[in-house]
Amino acid sequence: MGRVSTGKRASLQKVPGDVASMFDDVAPRYDVVNDLLSLGQTRRWRKVVFDAVGAKPGQRVLDLAAGTGTSAEPYADAGIEVVACDFSLGMLRVGKRRRPDIDFIAGDATRLPFADNSFDAVTISFGLRNVSEPHRALQEMLRVTKPGGRLVVAEFSSPVNPLWRTMYLEYLMRALPPIARKASSNPDAYVYLAESIRAWPDQDHLADWLTRDGWEDVEYRNLSGGIVAVHRATKPVPAAAQSGPVEKIRRARRAAG
Repeated sequence: MGRVSTGKRASLQKVPGDVASMFDDVAPRYDVVNDLLSLGQTRRWRKVVFDAVGAKPGQRVLDLAAGTGTSAEPYADAGIEVVACDFSLGMLRVGKRRRPDIDFIAGDATRLPFADNSFDAVTISFGLRNVSEPHRALQEMLRVTKPGGRLVVAEFSSPVNPLWRTMYLEYLMRALPPIARKASSNPDAYVYLAESIRAWPDQDHLADWLTRDGWEDVEYRNLSGGIVAVHRATKPVPAAAQSGPVEKIRRARRAAG
């Protein structure tokens, strides 16, 4: 007789309550299972995101879809003020127990509980595809970012080599669920995650979304052959401020990378 799963699983309609409940369910072993399924690549991806954000001590970073805080830890360890925001209370509880020094806040990416122009940078890793209204989320990220501030989005994407793409999709739909059944208390959640990755737009489409939703200087970098793409963009500076000394400094910093 086959194993009966009682775990929660969201649908690709991404009803916020269902997605949050699913992540609550997998929170205790989420980081362990992620490391296993990615063959340890998650740590490298986090380092690339941290470098792309380029935050310095004295600046304030919003880490959305922060989960248990593993993506927020590099900022806290570097002395940068970071706010870890997620809509899964289960994830936040696990994170707060492990890193009580990090500011964990419950929030919906489509209705962020922060004032306009609150952060020097905003980042979201492997969470945008789980949002029911990604365009609204990108516009909310724009709202809370300071003019001239940076957005960095890390998300699963489309491998650039056709053969590698075929092998990757085969892994997602055939190999990932059996591995999850052995490692996770809720393997059905990882079936949803595999399906959501397969249904997500590719690198160029996401770049177009960022431009459409008000960001500028959009660029991306492929990781692991395009399995993951890291998009980087900047919030425009109002025309009235573009000739001031602060803007000249920002332009110089952007030009320097």
